Amino acid sequence: MRHELTLLQRFAGIFLRDVNLGVMLINTEFELIDISDMACRVLGLEREKVLHQSLDSIFADLPAEHWLVQRSILDGMVVRNHALSWTNNQERYELLVDSSVLRDEEERIVGAYLIFKDVTNLRSLEEQVQRSDRLAMIGQIAAGTAHEIRNPLTSIKGFLQVLRKTFQEQGMEREDGYTVVMLKEINRINELVNEFLLLGKPKNVTYDEVDISEVLRDILPIINNEAILHRVVVQYESHYGLPHVVADREMLKQVFLNISKNGIEAMGEGGILTVSEKVDLEERLVNIEIHDTGPGIPAYVIDKIFDPFFTTKAEGTGLGLSVCQRIIQDIGGHIRVSSKGYGTTFTVSIPFP
Repeated sequence: MRHELTLLQRFAGIFLRDVNLGVMLINTEFELIDISDMACRVLGLEREKVLHQSLDSIFADLPAEHWLVQRSILDGMVVRNHALSWTNNQERYELLVDSSVLRDEEERIVGAYLIFKDVTNLRSLEEQVQRSDRLAMIGQIAAGTAHEIRNPLTSIKGFLQVLRKTFQEQGMEREDGYTVVMLKEINRINELVNEFLLLGKPKNVTYDEVDISEVLRDILPIINNEAILHRVVVQYESHYGLPHVVADREMLKQVFLNISKNGIEAMGEGGILTVSEKVDLEERLVNIEIHDTGPGIPAYVIDKIFDPFFTTKAEGTGLGLSVCQRIIQDIGGHIRVSSKGYGTTFTVSIPFP
């Protein structure tokens, strides 16, 4: 019996250290008795500092409804595959949580356990597949109708310009004003059609070896000009010897300009936009982080920002981020977004050979 107990203790120690699961053991005083290394990493905790501490104090900085562990766990409440999101600094995790109580030989509750799995990649992949299906459908519709829309628009625009010239020559200011409004709206329709076409398979794309640092330096003057209009300061943090990636240079410019412009506009008047270059050698990814100091993205919105036609802007089409994601996915990369209270960070990850 002593030998079996020793084996179980050794297994428990190794399990908590090596298993790719978040594990938390809690006593009847709602204190943390043990925690796995993976749980510490995801929750942003230091094991030595939280052991034997009350969970009330561990999660004191969060509203009670956002605690990962509720006191009701000690009342015998069983949870199976409960999905929730957890944000640790700039990292956002999608978790599946199981929890139950521990009982002694006399069926008295002596503690509880909570186990969670990190399913961020699976959830992200599922969302990407669903979003790609929607984009593909919209792209097919756009490809078949865009030219049919553009042709009559070109004729209408041409005749309106002729009418406007006539109105100006005859001093008909009110009618001239009407044509200005109509021409502006036609230009908006043309811009929308252009974005529709980008949702389909991009035409004339040239994949080549690209230095992302050069791409960012090329567009920094454009970003700076936009930032000046909103009294925003742009900070660029380069990484020496950034690996080259295989991509279309002009498409990458479009992605970084779009995300940077969104960040600048989100800050309103004043703030800091930081563009950082980073390398993940383990995953072989070049990561470009674009961080703004704006008000952040509400939790109920953040899962929708890549959906086609979803926008919080009064005159936005809701296609900008959808197009950006399509471009990056086509070269095997992905875009992640994290927002916690103050500021938002978009991370564009592109694989390198």
